[in-house]
Amino acid sequence: MTAKTMSSREFNQDTGGAKRAAETGPVIITDRGKPSHVLLSYEAYVTLTGRRMSLAEALAQKEPGDFDFEPPRMGNDIFRAVDLE
Repeated sequence: MTAKTMSSREFNQDTGGAKRAAETGPVIITDRGKPSHVLLSYEAYVTLTGRRMSLAEALAQKEPGDFDFEPPRMGNDIFRAVDLE
């Protein structure tokens, strides 16, 4: 995976090109010659953060897909005694 670098001006003028470049690796966006932002594909972001898809994200997908969805467990404290007085 190779990183591509582009200036913020180039990014503004060719956002589509930046998105295509992000499919093959991170795109480093510079501001006045210094790195300021990194553009990643969503898949790369999820891999990097180890974040799982939420139920809302799974249901909001536009394309049908085969994916694993394991919601977090509530634990044993979901049933508690209720004091009505």
